[in-house]
Amino acid sequence: MNAEQLKKTLRASQYAEQVLSLHQPILEQDYAFDQFQQHLSTTQIQQYVHDVLDGIQDEQLWMKELRVLRARLMFRWIWQDANQLTDVVTLTRELSDFADASIVVAKEFALKPLIAKHGEPVSYSGKVQDLIVIGMGKLGAQELNLSSDIDLIFAFDEQGETSGRKCIEIQQFCILWGQKLIYLLDHITADGFVFRVDMRLRPWGDGSALAISHVALEKYLSQHGREWERYAWIKARIITGGKVGDDLLGMTRPFVFRKYVDYTAFEAMREMKAMIEREVARRNIADDIKLGAGGIREVEFIVQVFQLIYGGSKLELQDRQCLVSLRHLGEVGLLDHQSVLDLEDAYLFLRRVEHAIQALNDQQTQSLPSEPELRQRITDTLGFADWDSFLEFLNQKRRKVTFQFEHLIKEKGLESPTESFSQLESQLNDVLDDGAKNLVHEFWYGHAIKKLPAKAVQRLKEFWPHLIEAILQSDKPQVALLRLMPLVESVLRRTVYLVMLIESKGALQRLVKMATVSPWICEELTHYPVLLDEFLSMDFELPKRKDLEDSLRQQLLRIELDEVEDLMRVLRLFKKSNVLTVAASDVLAESPLMKVSDALTDIAEVSVNATLQLAYQITAKKHGYPVNADGQRCSLDQLAFSVIGYGKVGGIELGYGSDLDLVFIHYMDEQSDTDGMKPISSFEFAMRVAQKFMSLMTTQTLDGRVYEIDTRLRPSGEAGLLVTSLKAFEQYQLKSAWLWEHQALVRARSIAGAKDLIEKFESLRCQILTQPREEAHVREEVLKMRQKMKDHLGSSKEQQKDGIFHLKQDAGGIVDIEFMAQYAVLAWSGSNPDLAHYSDNVRILEDAAKAGCLSSDDATALIQAYLSERAESHRLALANQTMQVSAAEWFDTREVVCKLWQRLIDPGATSVAG
Repeated sequence: MNAEQLKKTLRASQYAEQVLSLHQPILEQDYAFDQFQQHLSTTQIQQYVHDVLDGIQDEQLWMKELRVLRARLMFRWIWQDANQLTDVVTLTRELSDFADASIVVAKEFALKPLIAKHGEPVSYSGKVQDLIVIGMGKLGAQELNLSSDIDLIFAFDEQGETSGRKCIEIQQFCILWGQKLIYLLDHITADGFVFRVDMRLRPWGDGSALAISHVALEKYLSQHGREWERYAWIKARIITGGKVGDDLLGMTRPFVFRKYVDYTAFEAMREMKAMIEREVARRNIADDIKLGAGGIREVEFIVQVFQLIYGGSKLELQDRQCLVSLRHLGEVGLLDHQSVLDLEDAYLFLRRVEHAIQALNDQQTQSLPSEPELRQRITDTLGFADWDSFLEFLNQKRRKVTFQFEHLIKEKGLESPTESFSQLESQLNDVLDDGAKNLVHEFWYGHAIKKLPAKAVQRLKEFWPHLIEAILQSDKPQVALLRLMPLVESVLRRTVYLVMLIESKGALQRLVKMATVSPWICEELTHYPVLLDEFLSMDFELPKRKDLEDSLRQQLLRIELDEVEDLMRVLRLFKKSNVLTVAASDVLAESPLMKVSDALTDIAEVSVNATLQLAYQITAKKHGYPVNADGQRCSLDQLAFSVIGYGKVGGIELGYGSDLDLVFIHYMDEQSDTDGMKPISSFEFAMRVAQKFMSLMTTQTLDGRVYEIDTRLRPSGEAGLLVTSLKAFEQYQLKSAWLWEHQALVRARSIAGAKDLIEKFESLRCQILTQPREEAHVREEVLKMRQKMKDHLGSSKEQQKDGIFHLKQDAGGIVDIEFMAQYAVLAWSGSNPDLAHYSDNVRILEDAAKAGCLSSDDATALIQAYLSERAESHRLALANQTMQVSAAEWFDTREVVCKLWQRLIDPGATSVAG
């Protein structure tokens, strides 16, 4: 070995002296390879580990060989560090690669005896489960130091049981697996240890289960995750677990990186820093280069606080490595160039000092030694003349870090509005009436404010001027204020939302505009403040069907079937948040009516499909699966069960407050039973699925319902069975149904269920609708039904005299146009089958024109009138107003509709609306 370099190595490390005395022959072989000049790649390190352990079955020998390899590599790394043959980034990466490789082989070695004893861990869905090992802290960031412990969290994807005779639950299996992994790496033998393992960062810390399921981890982070855990999870990295592990880590990212600019991270940083300072004072470790003032931890805090504040919107700030994210802070302008250079320089020097301290005796410490001999070793290793000159240089670096840290804490904060509080209050009073002024006074001096913690009151006082400034810019300031005050009251104890709105002026202005247009939106946000998270991150584009499906599927996959309340909560908030997105796009982006209706219908269909799948799985878990003639279990698609949408959902014309008209159909080729402990027939199974579906969708919870559902359009109405066989449905429609039921069928289509049954239903629907009918009979029945609706639902004569027009039910309204479309299908599709193809009114009217049944001008006039009236109905729904509008303002539109109604259906009707 190079004598001079060896001398520097042994001067730097008493531990290296010990390793050399124990393993000199093999170290000389290692040195012969490259004289410790080369860096080791990830692959090379993995190969080292594989080669020394290859074929070893004996546990004691396995542990010995891995520990000896660790000593050899440590000697190499100390040699390179002492002789400046490596740099901090390369060294910490190689150390981390060795930790990764050690974890992987320990996990594999620990598994074999467990499988022999208990069998494979198989989830209830039939998937073999893996132990997901998550690296936290410096291991997660691939920044391990020379004598670092490794912070780990163990997880698994799904619950289940092992397949062996000594069957245990998967969680217990993974706990045993993790315990063995820790023992193989952490246990101190005559040859030392591989890595000290720290598990305290897992949910609930010491005393909690050593391994946690994906679902439980998600639930913990969403309900109990603390601010310091957000800092910890920045550096989290999946070491084993593959795609399942990546999915789990992806689940944690919204917890760490909020979608909005999140200045609450400053407060958490201050609290953690204060806690560390108290600990430093208690233990008298001010010379600790990690925890002391200007130390490594302060550099990390500076970087991490910016990551937490802006990482949700600036994805480049989500990198785990401190130096990489530090450089990104400069690139995006959050830190000036000189600050980045100062912090980078200080960090790299502090890490070199850390390595010099830990190389002395392979101890996990960052405190400067007090012994003269050890101090001299460090000054020699780092190239200083004496201890005092080293300290002066070190303190110079630390002062630069302290300056940046204190500057960050003091300077960054919430911006105030441009005008003073008193000026804004005066301007507000000028636009409020006495009643509104009294409400504001009661708000500030009421019991709710008096009961708030001081911190919450301070946040509210910071928020109020921003709110007033935004309100004064609106065209209806009093309306906006009175509608938003209940929302403010609802989030007083969750003041993070106030901070979010302060820091996002655009979001606050959009919220004020929404308030002036729609009290309904304000009420939704007030009752369900969690929707503010979605609102603040909206891009105001209408949601796409595939994105809706993917989002809901991912959310539901992470909840166990027996956690029904959690499943229902996801369904309800999915519907509410996406309908809110559509409403925001409608109001702020002025999206076209038909695209709005398409989006609202997509939300409903995705909800129906997901709920049907859940209902099937829950029913199968309780009663067993339906089986086919070969005894094979049937999937939902094979069950031949379908949900038929009628009315607005069938016609792809949903509005904001629409309920769903649904009919359940089951197709039975043969009678079969489920394979449960108490078998039930396939029809009974279908009934149970429908009942569970109704329960999941309509049960009133704290989050409301998913949708109101009306099933009265099924054969025989409320007196009929909830689920109808396709044969019974066909017989009823062909032999017993009234014409109005065929009218309803015009706007029917399958929206969920088995593909084969969907095709069979569509064929049957067309067969029924295209039957030859006498036009006179159709006209007579349509007129009777229309008159009944006017009598029961339209405006009274007194209201009509007062100039009121019911946009939907009165003559010339929406229902008249719908009835004309339905009339066209029932009267003319016998000779023009294409008229029965679509279920939405616009395309029916277009096809009627193509078939020559209506003139192009008449079809266009009806479509324009229909779209205008429906657009107004959407606006009224958002404004929480009834469908009664001024007849005078709608005279021309009604006149067009009434003339066509007279020509097509009722020659005796007057052509003048009214």
